[in-house]
Amino acid sequence: MMSGRMPGSRTVSMTSRLDHIVIAAKTLEEGSLYIRNALGVDIPPGGRHLFMGTHNLVMAIGEAVYLEVIAIDPTLDAPRHPRWFGLDDPYVRNWLQTSPRLLTWAINTPDLEALVVNSVVPPGEIVEAARDDLRWKVAFREDGSMPAGGLLPLCIEWQTDFHPASRMTGSGWRLESLRLFHNRPQWLGEALEAIEAIDEVEIHELDDRQAPYLEAILDGPQGPVAITGNDLSY
Repeated sequence: MMSGRMPGSRTVSMTSRLDHIVIAAKTLEEGSLYIRNALGVDIPPGGRHLFMGTHNLVMAIGEAVYLEVIAIDPTLDAPRHPRWFGLDDPYVRNWLQTSPRLLTWAINTPDLEALVVNSVVPPGEIVEAARDDLRWKVAFREDGSMPAGGLLPLCIEWQTDFHPASRMTGSGWRLESLRLFHNRPQWLGEALEAIEAIDEVEIHELDDRQAPYLEAILDGPQGPVAITGNDLSY
């Protein structure tokens, strides 16, 4: 296992924090059932992303951390560009046919421009978004792909004086740890160090026969529960 800062890595003038974890589903109904079966709670509705053709469910899993279930919104027109989180990728769509998945995670930073400049793996172009009184910037790849297949985070800069988790329904669950399993842990650690996010996760090494994946450990009324992004549902 690897965690903490890595020797010889670059530093940047910003502080990144784990913002939320992202579970993708074929439909929000399937995602809601997945959370109910895993955690025994009903996750409340979030909103719609008109510029991405998606909608979500959200719940707080910490003071400034939340869990998001996201799916394509069938009532919205498809955007002219690929949707985020690889939701238009045939491989991802096929993967979600069997079960919702812990697909990726997100960090927030006070200086997204500096983060993009210092990134080892380009997170994408910065775009601005808004919904109601919530405003943010996000680094988005034009092809909709996720850096390192989702093991590197979506990068956000909130432009409000509050974190959205503070307005979300409490779930009784808290995120205890986020574990990243990868065949090249040193490379992954260096990429996370460059954006000051390595302290937010644990990195575990896989052999070359295994596909990288994420695992979130949540603690709540039922005790610890692991939600994974591999071929196990939870």
